[in-house]
Amino acid sequence: MTVVVVRNRQQTRKVSAAAVRHLVLTLCTDHLGLSTTSLAIHLVGGPEMARLNQHFLGHHGPTDVITFDHTSLDPDSPSRPNPPLAHSRPSRLEGEVFVCIDEAIRQARLFGTSWRSELVRYVVHGLLHLCGYDDIDPPARRRMKRKENSLVRQLYKPTWMIAPPV
Repeated sequence: MTVVVVRNRQQTRKVSAAAVRHLVLTLCTDHLGLSTTSLAIHLVGGPEMARLNQHFLGHHGPTDVITFDHTSLDPDSPSRPNPPLAHSRPSRLEGEVFVCIDEAIRQARLFGTSWRSELVRYVVHGLLHLCGYDDIDPPARRRMKRKENSLVRQLYKPTWMIAPPV
């Protein structure tokens, strides 16, 4: 069973929650091969993300994405490999991904991309963390970045964040 809830709590840009939900469902089923998913995606502004970053990670200021893995709260859930192995893939994800639209706009300007492509990147990044990818040390970061870039290239459609695909 797959449950994906998208909450848009920011007012900086108009974002279709249905389009983000479609993106997450496509990513989970078609690209990550997940059979069970229970996710909440929260689109937030800079001030809210800064509060979350300070409270949960002890870092000052906003960040692009914060992920909370709730699978470990389920005693029947198998542990995930870390770093992920090529032949190992979780069958389920449970968690929350907080995405900062203000950071997407800022980083899009910095990297010469669009805020929509940054939004897709942050969703992908958050879900990869839930799959067991990590970006703590350089080898793990490179592995995660390769997978992230590949998925963003496959998934990013400029119109997806405006309206759901037909």
